[in-house]
Amino acid sequence: MNFFRGVMGGQAAGPQPSGAETIHKLCDRVASSTLLEDRRDAVRALKSLSKKYRMEVGTQAMDHLVNILQTDRSDSEILGYALDTMYNILCNDEEEEQDAVTPISASGKHKNASMPDETAQKQSDDLGAQFTEQFVQDAEHVTLLLSLLEEFDFHVRWPGVKLLTVLLKNQGVQVQGIILVSPMGVSRLMDLLADSREVIRNDGLLLLQQLTKSNAAIQKIVAFENAFERLLDIITEEGSSDGGIVVEDCLLLLLNLLKNNSSNQNFFKEGSYIQRMKPWFEIGDDNSGWSAQKVTNLHLMLQLVRVMVSPVNSPGATASCQKSMYQCGLLQQLCTILMATGVPADILTETINTVSEVIRGSQVNQDYFASVNAPSNPPRPAIVVLLMSMVNERQPFVLRCAVLYCFQCFLYKNQKGQGEIVATLLPSTIDANSISAGQLLCGGLFSVDSLSNWCAAVALAHSLQDNLTQKEQLLRVQLATSLGKPPVSLLQQCTNILSQGDKIVRRGSKVQTRVGLLMLLCTWINNCPIAVTHFLHNQENVPFLTAQISENLGEDERLVQGLCALLLGICIYYNDNSLENYTKEKLKQLIEKRIGKENFVEKLGFITKHELYSRAAQKPQPVFPSPEQMLFDHEFTKLVKELEGVITKAVHKSNEEEKKEEEVKKTLEQHDNIVTQYKDLIREQDSQIQDLKEQVVSMSSQGEQMQTTVTQQLSQIQQHKDQYNILKLKIGKESQPNSQGNASQVNGLQTEELSQLREEVEELRKQHALLQTQLWDKDALIDTLKSETAESSAGGSDNTELLKELEALRSQVQSQLAEINQMKTERQELLTRAEAGSQDAVSSSDGSLDAAKMAELESRLAAQSTETQRLKEEAKSLSESQAELEQQLASATSTVAILQTEKAKLQTEVQESKKEQDDLLMLLADQDQKIHALKLKLKDLGETVDDEDDLDGRDHTDDDYEDEDED
Repeated sequence: MNFFRGVMGGQAAGPQPSGAETIHKLCDRVASSTLLEDRRDAVRALKSLSKKYRMEVGTQAMDHLVNILQTDRSDSEILGYALDTMYNILCNDEEEEQDAVTPISASGKHKNASMPDETAQKQSDDLGAQFTEQFVQDAEHVTLLLSLLEEFDFHVRWPGVKLLTVLLKNQGVQVQGIILVSPMGVSRLMDLLADSREVIRNDGLLLLQQLTKSNAAIQKIVAFENAFERLLDIITEEGSSDGGIVVEDCLLLLLNLLKNNSSNQNFFKEGSYIQRMKPWFEIGDDNSGWSAQKVTNLHLMLQLVRVMVSPVNSPGATASCQKSMYQCGLLQQLCTILMATGVPADILTETINTVSEVIRGSQVNQDYFASVNAPSNPPRPAIVVLLMSMVNERQPFVLRCAVLYCFQCFLYKNQKGQGEIVATLLPSTIDANSISAGQLLCGGLFSVDSLSNWCAAVALAHSLQDNLTQKEQLLRVQLATSLGKPPVSLLQQCTNILSQGDKIVRRGSKVQTRVGLLMLLCTWINNCPIAVTHFLHNQENVPFLTAQISENLGEDERLVQGLCALLLGICIYYNDNSLENYTKEKLKQLIEKRIGKENFVEKLGFITKHELYSRAAQKPQPVFPSPEQMLFDHEFTKLVKELEGVITKAVHKSNEEEKKEEEVKKTLEQHDNIVTQYKDLIREQDSQIQDLKEQVVSMSSQGEQMQTTVTQQLSQIQQHKDQYNILKLKIGKESQPNSQGNASQVNGLQTEELSQLREEVEELRKQHALLQTQLWDKDALIDTLKSETAESSAGGSDNTELLKELEALRSQVQSQLAEINQMKTERQELLTRAEAGSQDAVSSSDGSLDAAKMAELESRLAAQSTETQRLKEEAKSLSESQAELEQQLASATSTVAILQTEKAKLQTEVQESKKEQDDLLMLLADQDQKIHALKLKLKDLGETVDDEDDLDGRDHTDDDYEDEDED
């Protein structure tokens, strides 16, 4: 009753119940009440007490609240109260906890409000973690929350989103595993982004941020649920970089999805989402008064670009993203920000870092960056402007580091850019009226600022990285030290600063300067025997290095000793023994006498044991907490790792071992040359085999085409035969006498046939003239071959047989020529008579003559087919005999070989001539038969025709032709 009085506002008669007792009564009421209103009031009361009595409510009411979520799904109000109560129990929010636990003094003010009790906060965090662990022990509880998110009611969905976010904060890995295996779990959470209520959408973003932390599987699922499209749409709707906290949340979620996730990065690139990032970086002319939120948003956008082109990504993916950023104009937009005025310093620094990674290792992007000019009068290259900031000690430290990183990325795998930088130092290219990159680097190298010395030395070392040509070119650089003194080389000046005591005190006393110069010298003479010779040529260098290595210096000087040992080791390893006083053997003897081999190796190991070495070896970007810790360069750490082992071996090797190694190297080089020759031979043979395969394929295709042509011709011949058979049947049916109109039609057909005969005779005349010319040429060729064969005495019996065969071929050609002439004469006479008879013909005809004509045509077609087959067989036999003759004459003299070739050509031409003559004979016989049939028609019609002797003679001639055809 006391509780009800408290709720209704009445005064309790007895002592007030404690918070734990009140919570116990409320839990009993939630568990035992049958009316929904009573349970709802009890849960509302638990919610109001859950912040102040977090421990008690969490301990006693947790199970009851879960039961409410399971049983009272129909009432959204009680569900909202239950979810809010659980959120208050599990949440570790500092502000809410501070309001709940901070005691209030009598004056009404918070005690220690500005400094919350750390112990109480830690206890609060532990309490939330304990309740969260208890809640997620049963995976069904998380599944229940996911199902509640499908409710559209605001009072259910919003508390559900907040509660699930708290669970992910406190027990992220366990809750992620439950959501991952839950059917449609991630899809339900992605639906929150489409909610029209901004509060739920924005809290949904926070939920997805917690869900996607360090879980690649969930990141992939979220990405393939069209997360990129939705997030980019929200960023555009909210105003891009000018937007509020929602844009920041979207960018943080995008970073979670893309960072260290190659699958999502590829999906982002393939979906053309990189192109949609370009409008983010469009800034106006007036860049004053940037809000803190805009700076934060633009900073995250730049980080998003860097994630896509990070050096830790695979080289192929990075190169593809770099190409897309150049093609869509994103790189150009970033360079615009780089050269703009009024941009905040931290945004400018991050932009420089972003441009650095966009151009790193991409030749096209590096060339474009080299062409960018600052909007100054006169215009200066962007590289020069950036280097001016790097060597200026008044610029912020992080900005100078960013410029150095940009310069390193510009020269990474860019021999063209390296050559351009070194060229600005050469005497022939120096322009006194303008400031060049080389002048700035030299100025920084010999500046009084140690950080400028280090940055300039590292930048110059990157100009020489893996570029033997530029290392040799840099040896030509001459510096004017002071008036009245001759110029000295850049190499000598660097070594002078290290070796001369007064300059060490004035300029190189700081470890940072000396480390930078030693790194530059090591990079310069590495893998460059000419540079090693120049370095050893200075008589002071080797004594200085040995003295530095042998001394017992302090902790700060150990790194300098290690670098001196590395420099001396490089002089040994890449020594070509061109200087008599400093050969490999003498330098090793010097080390053994003055330093000791073990001591030398120990000093060499000081480099890798330094605490800052491992930090610089992790990633290419120079990131240092303070300028004093800026000692190692990333590329130099790789050089040390490569050289430490080989230098140690080189120092311990004896002269005999080196000779043996040189012999082995020579032997290996010889073997390599032999292997290279065999590889070239194999490549040549492979190319020949490939060519032959292509020829076989082309010949096969030609053969298939010829086979197709033959098949088509055979089908055409069959069609003609079918047409002849059909005409024969038709003429047989129409054998009755025709009328005068039909006779006139026959007469017209005869006229058409005569005109065709005239055309064919004219064509045959031309062919005959051509054949006769060819025969004359062949006769001359045969005479020539005959004379050459008669003169040749080495041919023997084979030449005699060849002459006999040639004579036989010649006689055959002569006889065929005579036959052709005779048939030509007879054909002309028959043609004349046929034309005269066709003019006087009467208008009647008989169907039986047409039938006879068709029969004769068929017989000639059969004879032609037989003759064609016979000619093919004869050509085949002649080809075989030709092959045999070629084999027999293979061992004869060159004259006989030439004769054999000509004879083969002659045989081929004779066969072609014979085929053409046979075709001509067939045509003549066909025409003669037509003329003979026409004369018979004229005779039957009563017309006067030539004597019977002529007809009989022609009959005999036709018989002769038929006999020849049969032969």
